[in-house]
Amino acid sequence: MASDLEPRIAKDGIQDVPLTRARALLTRLIEQVREDGLVSALTVRGRRRAYLVTPTAFETAQADRRVVEAFHLAAGERPQPKDTDGFLRLMSMKLMEIEDRDAAAAKRFQDYEPD
Repeated sequence: MASDLEPRIAKDGIQDVPLTRARALLTRLIEQVREDGLVSALTVRGRRRAYLVTPTAFETAQADRRVVEAFHLAAGERPQPKDTDGFLRLMSMKLMEIEDRDAAAAKRFQDYEPD
C-alpha cells in the first residue's frame, strides 16, 4: 500500500504525485520540473487536481489559449470577413480584447487585499 503514495511516471510522461506526499517532496519536484522538464501532477485519490510546470510552459499555454479563443470568437462573427486578411485582422482585434481582459483581471487580483 505504501507504493500507492510514491510518485510514478504515468503513460503520458507526467509524474503523478499524491497530494499527501507532495509537501515532503516539493523541493525535489520543483527541481525536476526546472532542470529536467518533468511535469508533476498532484493527485487526490488517484485523480489529477493540479500540475507543477515551469513559468515558461504556463505562459506558453496561456498564450496558446488566448489565440485559440480569439480564433473561435472570430470564426463565430457574423457576417464573416470576405478574405483571409480580413479574418486575420478580426482575429487580431479579438486577441487584443482578450489580452486586455486578462490584464485587467490580473490587476484586480494583484490589487486584492483580504479583509
